[in-house]
Amino acid sequence: MRQIFNRYKILLITLFVLSVIILTLIYSQLKVTPTLPIYQPDMVSKELVDSTLQYVKKYHKISDFALTNQNGNLVTQKDYEDHIYVADFFFTTCQTICPIMTDHMVDIQEELKGDTLVKLLSHSVIPEYDTPEILKAYAIKKGVDDSRWNLVTGSKEEIFTLARKSYLAVKDIPGTEDDLDMVHTENFMLIDKKSQIRGYYDGTDREAIDQLLEDIEILKQEYEPRKAWYQKIF
Repeated sequence: MRQIFNRYKILLITLFVLSVIILTLIYSQLKVTPTLPIYQPDMVSKELVDSTLQYVKKYHKISDFALTNQNGNLVTQKDYEDHIYVADFFFTTCQTICPIMTDHMVDIQEELKGDTLVKLLSHSVIPEYDTPEILKAYAIKKGVDDSRWNLVTGSKEEIFTLARKSYLAVKDIPGTEDDLDMVHTENFMLIDKKSQIRGYYDGTDREAIDQLLEDIEILKQEYEPRKAWYQKIF
């Protein structure tokens, strides 16, 4: 028996190693990998969604936009192409939830420092007041990294349309003189490379921010599946 083993030792060891690799691959295939939902308008609270979209069940994406950032530069969807990003709505003079939300955005910026895949995007809901100059002063005060985080302003109509028809993130104020009046929420939205909404998070809640950071790592795996498998095996 020992003579047989010695004769075929290399072959047997090779077969053993191959068996381990094959079993690991099978286990990895069978193991459920966490994935994030793709949010559609019919999945979101109707008070945050324009009435024309409330029953849409598929193909929803963030529409193209052209806004001005804190440096007076034009920002479009092209600037976020092939990136994951976190978006929110705020205004610089807000004294309630906005300071907490911005501080948490700063935390996300610091947690992902050096991560070139993830960017941030904050839209002012009072664009007529939040000029590029106002946004720049706010950005400096809060420690915004201009290379990764845009604070944007634009026409009130475009901001309103993006908020209600793309990000599904603000409440309309019916019965007011201005049909574009809106109340922003504490929501942070996680957007994938295809401009799809992959998550909503309470921007005032530290635990929700931790979950957002975890979900960003899950989302990244959609773009690096082979690397993830290699790391699991070896």
